[in-house]
Amino acid sequence: MSLRDKYRDLETLAGKLSIRDLEVKEEGGKLRFKGRTEYQLEKDLFWDRIKEFPEWKTEIAADIRTDRDDIHGIHTVQPGDTLSKLAKVHLDDAKRYMEIFNANRDQLSDPNLIKVGQKLVIPKR
Repeated sequence: MSLRDKYRDLETLAGKLSIRDLEVKEEGGKLRFKGRTEYQLEKDLFWDRIKEFPEWKTEIAADIRTDRDDIHGIHTVQPGDTLSKLAKVHLDDAKRYMEIFNANRDQLSDPNLIKVGQKLVIPKR
């Protein structure tokens, strides 16, 4: 099995994360990904998935660049999401949920009331 076949779901994920200008090449015994994304959030999600593969360090190289650095990214609220869950995932600390709330005061009036489908700004780490 080629490396490209082994890591095909990474290409699929790149599409879902809107990684643009994606180049995937197998060379020098590694699968090399190169592309651009708007926010660090998508880049982090892509890297999180890469790191789930036990052999990633010897089989994958990725150069994903971001266009913007004013915020970490935009998260579309899913069923079961809470601001504290989002803070834990994206800011590494559930107690930082008020930072997400404050970044979204234009659409949130209560940190306990978020709605599925809302697009929330995730502030920089």
